[in-house]
Amino acid sequence: MKKLILALFLCPMSLLAQPLRVAVAANAQFVMEQLKTAFQKKNGVEVETIVNSSGKLTTQIQQGAPYDVFLSADVDYPQTLYKQGLTLAAPIVYAYGSLVLWTMSDLPLSADLSVLSDPAVRHVAIANPATAPYGEAAMALLKYKKLLEQVQPKVVYGESIAQVNQYILSGAAEVGFTAKSVVLDPSLTKRGHWVDLPQTGYSPIAQGVVILKRTNQPKAARQFVQFLRSPDARRILQQFGYRSPAS
Repeated sequence: MKKLILALFLCPMSLLAQPLRVAVAANAQFVMEQLKTAFQKKNGVEVETIVNSSGKLTTQIQQGAPYDVFLSADVDYPQTLYKQGLTLAAPIVYAYGSLVLWTMSDLPLSADLSVLSDPAVRHVAIANPATAPYGEAAMALLKYKKLLEQVQPKVVYGESIAQVNQYILSGAAEVGFTAKSVVLDPSLTKRGHWVDLPQTGYSPIAQGVVILKRTNQPKAARQFVQFLRSPDARRILQQFGYRSPAS
């Protein structure tokens, strides 16, 4: 009986102590560390991040994963959750991302992607376009450049941008398409070299955020979404190559 009373007494406190669980698309895993630190300092709310591809996180949410907020690499996945009644409101675009081509070798990179035809390039890393919006954008760009048929045999798919980064960093792929936010992370800025890619060959990567209906911390979740739209958060996002919805 004493144990039961103690458990009932402690339960509300444990709920209050729970961190805000934020599901984050892999492209934003590095910028999220700085956003998390700034938010925690400002609001005193602890944040726990769960990183995966947008598609996999969406599936987890549909299957009941106990997340509070979802930061997707696009708007389509959170919009699907909204239509299914799993969010408190429609998604809000918090940033626009962009693609870069990245390598650890001394390959000559250029925005025209001509390096992909080099015989020295045997593997091109791309996030799975079925679950990762940045992978979908990379495939669209290859198609736009009329290189998809030529490059397709070299493509190795990562489950997310995070796995693509591992392929590139390890040399398993000579070159790969990743998010600009990745190569601008201070821990990676001196690793290999990269080139910006034109944004005319793929749809704008509008990244959406939603609060999930099953959250037990709606106040903290709303504070976090408001923070993402604040000048402090936008400065951090811009440092990682994201464009503001207002720009």
